[in-house]
Formats: sequence, C-alpha cells, structure tokens
Amino acid sequence: MSWLNDYQIILGSGSPRRVQLLREAGYNYTQRVIEIDESFDSDMPIHTVAEHLAVLKSQAHTLNEKELLITADSVVIINDQILGKPKNRKEAEGFLHLLSGSTHIVHTGVCLRSSDNQDSFTAASEVTLANLSHEEIGYYIEHYPPYDRAGGYGVQDWIGHNCVTEIKGSYTNIMGLPTAELYARLRHFCS
Repeated sequence: MSWLNDYQIILGSGSPRRVQLLREAGYNYTQRVIEIDESFDSDMPIHTVAEHLAVLKSQAHTLNEKELLITADSVVIINDQILGKPKNRKEAEGFLHLLSGSTHIVHTGVCLRSSDNQDSFTAASEVTLANLSHEEIGYYIEHYPPYDRAGGYGVQDWIGHNCVTEIKGSYTNIMGLPTAELYARLRHFCS
C-alpha cells in the first residue's frame, strides 16, 4: 500500500469495531475523536443520513497537509425508519423485537478527507434475522450490551453467530466500515 506513504491516516471514530477492522486490514493510523451533534433533518432522504453524518464528523476536524481523515457512521433501516443506538434497555428490546424475523438494511456512510480533497460514499448491506424470542432478546442484552451499536446489535457477536440467517452485501459494512470499498476509494483518492 505504498500509495498511502504520503499520508498520515487518522481514524475519526471511537468505535472499537472500526478500530479493529482498520487494524486487521493492515492500515497504520492514529485515532482522533471529536464528538458532534448527530441529529439530522427528519425530512432528509433516509438513504443519505449515514453519509451526511460521516461528512459532519469529518468537518469537525482541522487537518494538516499530510493527514488523511477517515470518518464513518452507520444506521440500521427497517420499514423506512432509522434505528440508531438504543438509549436504554427498553429501547434495545423494542429494536430487537422490530428486527426479529425480518430483513433490514445497514447503511454505513464514509468520508475521506485531506486538506485539499474530499470523497464520501454510502455502502448498503441487507441482513435477515431469525425470529427472536423474548428470552433470547433478554439474554442478548444482558450478555452483549448493545448501547453503542446501531440497531441495538452487533453482527460479530452472539446474535450474528446464532440468529443472522442471511446477508447480502459487505459483512464488514454491517460491523461499521465497508473495508473493500474503503480500500478501492483510498487507492483512487491517493492517486
């Protein structure tokens, strides 16, 4: 990945999953997190929200000449409704009951930015969950706290291993960072 040699990569995310994915994909980077207001206009087209939030996160950073910033945001969409991170157990239970036995879409918006260039995109994956009993939902929330995860679940843990019946699209996108598309976009960005 010599085409990255001219840049210092910065991950503008506190997500442990994004940290893991970038590390496992072989990138050398530093982490710099700036918290922002993640609210958005309710009239905004639903398929643009994740990318919009990724761009907002990027704009919160001031960059030096050789820095290349990666920011991202993921949302879960079902029945034209966005499920963000659950605020409490009741909301987590509600999210999982809604997702149970159905197919939803995970959008991850990604923004790449240097001091003189910017590119952003959205990746989409479909996820189908088996029917979840009230007991299974309770077990999951108790043993795998879902409060920092869009839709209230993580595809890489118990629910993904036992209850996801089908995936269409990128698995890493569902985790929070579409690494194959990121790699292709970075190559183009740096050329």
